[in-house]
Amino acid sequence: MSDQPSAKAISFNSARFLVSASRLEECPPDQGAEVAFAGRSNAGKSSAINTITANGKLARTSKTPGRTRLINFFSLNRPDCRLVDLPGYGYAKVSRDMKDDWQQHLDHYLSQRQSLRGLVLVMDIRHPMTDFDQMMVEWCQHNNLPLMILATKSDKLKFGQAKTALLKISAMLKHYDCVEHLVMFSATTKAGLDDSRAALEAWLEGREAEILST
Repeated sequence: MSDQPSAKAISFNSARFLVSASRLEECPPDQGAEVAFAGRSNAGKSSAINTITANGKLARTSKTPGRTRLINFFSLNRPDCRLVDLPGYGYAKVSRDMKDDWQQHLDHYLSQRQSLRGLVLVMDIRHPMTDFDQMMVEWCQHNNLPLMILATKSDKLKFGQAKTALLKISAMLKHYDCVEHLVMFSATTKAGLDDSRAALEAWLEGREAEILST
């Protein structure tokens, strides 16, 4: 009897917009595997997603912080795998009630979504570990959710400065078991692209990836 055919390799270049959701019940069926991206406004989250998927228009980028107000799902070439762009946190010019509403539905997604395999926390390497970043790291630690840190905009620093900044971030995170990967990343130079894709692929396929070093 012949062996079963292996699953199709994940292609991040295949990413396409699937649906937007403002609350948990509007999300796609909770099946398969997905990885979500979170980050403070203007940390470079949308640019990171666009770089990883080689699609400059997939996630909306804007110089106006806080433009991502919905949970946006992107399908991949395997129907059981998705990427998720979570609402940016920070400077959105909306009412406090609306911000509280976003926070509530975001918490519902993070705490109840069974297909969520890991979280990518995007932070500006020049301004790391903000209050939001700290909150997300502690949330992942408490809920045993694997975490990858993308230290973005590394091209804004000289290489030595970027390495030093990354080592400082690593030291701040050393007590958190949930942090599986820390990647120096740049949407401009594509630094960290291969490492971040490898980690995402491992999570989506349900296997372990090598721990990425700083």
